[in-house]
Amino acid sequence: MEDGKKKGEVYSHTDATKVNLTDEQWRELLPQEVYHIAREKGTEWAFTGKYWNNKENGTYYCAACGNPLFVSDAKFDSTCGWPSFFQPLTKTSVIYAPDNTHGMHRTEVLCGRCQSHLGHVFDDGPPPTGLRYCINSVILDFEKAQEANERYEQNKASNNELE
Repeated sequence: MEDGKKKGEVYSHTDATKVNLTDEQWRELLPQEVYHIAREKGTEWAFTGKYWNNKENGTYYCAACGNPLFVSDAKFDSTCGWPSFFQPLTKTSVIYAPDNTHGMHRTEVLCGRCQSHLGHVFDDGPPPTGLRYCINSVILDFEKAQEANERYEQNKASNNELE
């Protein structure tokens, strides 16, 4: 749990069950800034998000539901001011929708589990995909690779004690 925030019952790094909550349920569950991005398709100011310049190794998760989205190995410095990735963690991590708002023709990127707005994907990224997933930091949680490994080892030790 990041920043000491209490996550809702739907938040999980392992449960792939689709999440379908009402707008009111999301409003009660999410902090206002996360709700604005996730459910109202907002955006944060460029170069202000906590992960736009993050260089640590680890995994990025949906801040609304915990779905694994991207790994740091796919992150690159695009100089656009938002965290940028050249591919999602899996083909089902994200889904896509046309976005023709603001007089532009873009492709919106949504969480594959809860359909929260994450950002947009563009075709000006680096190899091997040529894609740039431009994602809002507010809708991301991040777990360092070392922390994930320590949690895994602790869980493994606890399970061995139960046997």
